[in-house]
Amino acid sequence: MIPRQLSLVFADSPKGGGSDARSDASEQRAFLLQKAKHKRTARTIACAADPGRLLEEVASEENLSSALLNVIRNKGAPGPDGQTVEEAQARAPVLIDDLRRALLTERYRPGPVRRVFIPKTGGGQRGLGIPNVVDRVAQQALLQVLEPIFEPTFHPSSHGFRPGRGAHTAVAEVKEHLQAGCRIVVDLDLEKFFDRVHHQRLLDRLGQKVADCRVVDLVRRMLKASVMMPDGEKIAVREGTPQGGPLSPILSNVVLDELDQELARRGLRFVRYADDCNIFVGSRRAGERVMASISTFLEQRMRLRVNAEKSAVRMLGEGHFLGFCFRRSSETDDQFEVGLSKKAAKRLAETIRTMTPGNWGRSLASCMESLSRYLSGWMAHFRLCTPEAAEDFRRFDAHIRRRLRAIIVRQKKRPRYLYRHLLRRGMSRMAAASAAYCGQGAWNRSNRPGMTRAYPPSWFKGRLVSLQDRWKELNSPQVSDQMTLVF
Repeated sequence: MIPRQLSLVFADSPKGGGSDARSDASEQRAFLLQKAKHKRTARTIACAADPGRLLEEVASEENLSSALLNVIRNKGAPGPDGQTVEEAQARAPVLIDDLRRALLTERYRPGPVRRVFIPKTGGGQRGLGIPNVVDRVAQQALLQVLEPIFEPTFHPSSHGFRPGRGAHTAVAEVKEHLQAGCRIVVDLDLEKFFDRVHHQRLLDRLGQKVADCRVVDLVRRMLKASVMMPDGEKIAVREGTPQGGPLSPILSNVVLDELDQELARRGLRFVRYADDCNIFVGSRRAGERVMASISTFLEQRMRLRVNAEKSAVRMLGEGHFLGFCFRRSSETDDQFEVGLSKKAAKRLAETIRTMTPGNWGRSLASCMESLSRYLSGWMAHFRLCTPEAAEDFRRFDAHIRRRLRAIIVRQKKRPRYLYRHLLRRGMSRMAAASAAYCGQGAWNRSNRPGMTRAYPPSWFKGRLVSLQDRWKELNSPQVSDQMTLVF
């Protein structure tokens, strides 16, 4: 099983060409499905009898076929060798056979990892690593064998990069801790965590549960794969596990499980999502004490560095977690509202502004279509907001409609063209002239009565996803009854 958060950093691969290629791809996909369907969810009988033969399960034809299928589904940009997932699919039998032989003979050597940089929401850049497709297949095959071994041992308060868990289960547990009276939050942020993972400590923890030393050595080779920078320079790797490969998430959880077990040993309430950890205590004094002791543990024992600028002891409502903020309900003291954090709201506003530029040169329908896709995905994450906080969605909907009206104004170019257009939309001459000839910019004219009546909220229904309506759909009684968690 592959975590839902995997490979989010990959760009879409270039699309294939003619019909012959699609026919070949269909044949190869059928071949992979046929091979992968025999894969067992548990370890094979041979490996169960002899844990030292775990590499044979990793390199089994069924496991590699399933891994290649998952890599193809995740798409992803080519690595340094330039091979696309479509090309890998076209030569699936050869790729699997060569990779299987290389793994079993221990001749497999991962290729370099292509480093790309994307902007971080809080400023700066995040370095991501894109391995070659064949290396992603090897990592995915290894993940499919390691996950059943380590997943049952992870602490239940760890929610990141785990099957059946995610941001929603993390937020639900945060509410439980707040309702239990722990209103002070120790917000821990690890500085460049993925770049600072100590290889030997990670391999030692793997070796505690993986009896096959060949598998541990395979992970070592993957960790040591060189990094190819954007300028073509190759850099040797001495620490860290680059984000971007299928294996990186579970390795991060293996490392940070040591922190989880230490927090549990101390009897602390906490919620961790990847390298973002919140600890819940009853007083600020206790929070300061926990912050000092856990920071010492992380730096001296785990050789990780705490980001002093982003880490702090905060009162309820001062911080944020996974884009959400938490406030005490105005109705009862033991209930809490879940709303958008300031950073999440600002990020949404910036994205809307980027997707609705004033110089939009295509049809309005295409703009609304791309916006709807983004807003639907965005609301799938933020549907946990409570009714008191969902008022923000109504304001965003109104802002989006106004930006779209402004695009219409600009696309008409001249006032007389806008005037004629509004007349065709059924506006009176006075209302159309007031909007078209007001002598102000497009943003001001977009909110004139002539424009708002020509394009009322009802006109956008069915053409554009409404955040408020989508939130109501996702939180309707019928949906809530079917959800595993009740928020």
